[in-house]
Amino acid sequence: MGTVILLRHGRSSANGSGVLAGRAPKVGLDDQGRAQAQALIDRLAGVPLAALVVSPLLRCRQTLAPLAKDRGLDRTTEPRLSEVDYGEWTGRELKTLVKEPLWRVVQAHPSAAVFPGGEGLAEVQARAVAAVREHDARITAEHGDGAVWLLCSHGDVIKSVLADALGQHLDSFQRIVVDPGSLSVVRYTETRPFVLRVNDTGGDLGGVVPPQPKKRRKSRKLSSDAVVGGSTGSGSRKDRS
Repeated sequence: MGTVILLRHGRSSANGSGVLAGRAPKVGLDDQGRAQAQALIDRLAGVPLAALVVSPLLRCRQTLAPLAKDRGLDRTTEPRLSEVDYGEWTGRELKTLVKEPLWRVVQAHPSAAVFPGGEGLAEVQARAVAAVREHDARITAEHGDGAVWLLCSHGDVIKSVLADALGQHLDSFQRIVVDPGSLSVVRYTETRPFVLRVNDTGGDLGGVVPPQPKKRRKSRKLSSDAVVGGSTGSGSRKDRS
């Protein structure tokens, strides 16, 4: 299976003003967000990307635009990676939402949280994880087990995917932090995912690229086994078996 880089869109105008944007149209990147989008070119310079998948919302499309142009890659739009449908909460200030009774449910028992006029966080996780798994299978079939691909989505959506990869119940997903412009990395294998990075906001990601098999050796799938005692950090095949 492949390796997926989970990119949260750069900082948006709503992030800067403390508003829950949700699926409101025309919410784009602010100056800081545009700088984060441009910086992706250098941050990912050492990573050969097989594909780009993106939420349909403007702020995600803007975030991927410089990288897509630099790499000459098309962006596949995936509605299942769209922002949570917050329903009646959309467009409201966070400082007023904290007074709602549902706020405590979202914090302590998110699997039971359903936004009025919107969707539930359990639904969000189901659609997002299904989308990631399907795209990973497709990209791996096209490019092989060493394929690395990138998706651009939203905070709660990425947190729900990471919770699944970590084997956590959704009720623990608020323990995960995913900042605007951050990169998290999951490598899928036959029996389990490995979480390689969470909320990385600086530096290059060359270290997440799977090592290439040595010449004249029969190609093997990436191992699903964890290294006893912890990874050596060498990136050698010993860390894969």
